[in-house]
Amino acid sequence: MLHVRSIWNGAISFGLVSIPIKLVNATESHSISFRQVHLDDGGRIRYRKYCEAEDREVTTGEIGKAYEDADGTLIPITDEDLAQLPIPTARTIEIVAFVPADRIDPLQMDTAYYLSANGVPAAKPYTLLREALKRSQKVAIAKFALRGRERLGMLRVVDDVIAMHGLLWPDEIRAPQDVAPDTSVTVRDKELDLADALMDTLGEVDLADLHDDYREALEELIAAKASGVEAPATTGEKTGGKVLDLMAALEKSVREAKESRGEGEEAGEAAEVTRLPARTAARKSARTAPKEVGGKKSTAKKTAAKKTTAKKATTATTATTAKKPASKTTAQASTKKTAAKKTAATKKTAAAKNTSPRKRTSA
Repeated sequence: MLHVRSIWNGAISFGLVSIPIKLVNATESHSISFRQVHLDDGGRIRYRKYCEAEDREVTTGEIGKAYEDADGTLIPITDEDLAQLPIPTARTIEIVAFVPADRIDPLQMDTAYYLSANGVPAAKPYTLLREALKRSQKVAIAKFALRGRERLGMLRVVDDVIAMHGLLWPDEIRAPQDVAPDTSVTVRDKELDLADALMDTLGEVDLADLHDDYREALEELIAAKASGVEAPATTGEKTGGKVLDLMAALEKSVREAKESRGEGEEAGEAAEVTRLPARTAARKSARTAPKEVGGKKSTAKKTAAKKTTAKKATTATTATTAKKPASKTTAQASTKKTAAKKTAATKKTAAAKNTSPRKRTSA
């Protein structure tokens, strides 16, 4: 039995079965609210109910309801007028259909309530409806009236309790026109693969482990000011800015998600980050510099080698050139000697011929 105050008493109408129930809120807000104060002296700022016609403040008992027409005319509506409206669901949650849960668009879901069996006689039909919903794996669609208007609801089982979600009427859901990007964008398969990898890496989470960091920081701030001490410094890192490279952002997200789950450096290396354009240019410059230095050294070596080869070639040429004149001189000397010998031999032969006839004549 829930130890909370019920906000509505009535019955669930399930065909001919009627189940007395109490309606209690299933949720509560933990948001911190503020009061308006006068900055000069800290005094509370309050709104007073003021009648424009009589120019005076009025009490709550003097206030009623009125509908403002399109032309500004106020049409009074009394509580008696509302009570006489033919609302069959004034005190009844009338189940009209059972449908699969995925037929309900989450956009329609509104406030959540728990339905508590009201009294011992209600326990059996309440349990019957609960078990029927469990076995069918469906949800019940119902109509009910609350706070002066008829509403749509969805009944489902939460643990051993029947819960009801208020639903917006279909015509209360705005069409998502002009909301999607109006530019044509192409998503590459590699980008989708990285998005899938990021989704797989983040995995699931126990919603009970999530908490409101902002509310906790706000509570600490209020406690510090109430104690007259210095407010705690914020430790949250500012994030945001323009994403220059979608692939880099996805890859970095995958790597950080894996590292946060303690998958080690290997996981981080598997998702190497593609640098953003500015960093890529810087890295290219850094990569180019060593190559240029290496290129200069290589060129210098080649130049030195060429110079060495040129010197060797020059030396060889000089040596060859020096040898060639010596050969020519030797050849010329040899030729002169040969010519001198031939001349001497010729003279001797001629002298011998001249001498021989003279002897013969003498005889």
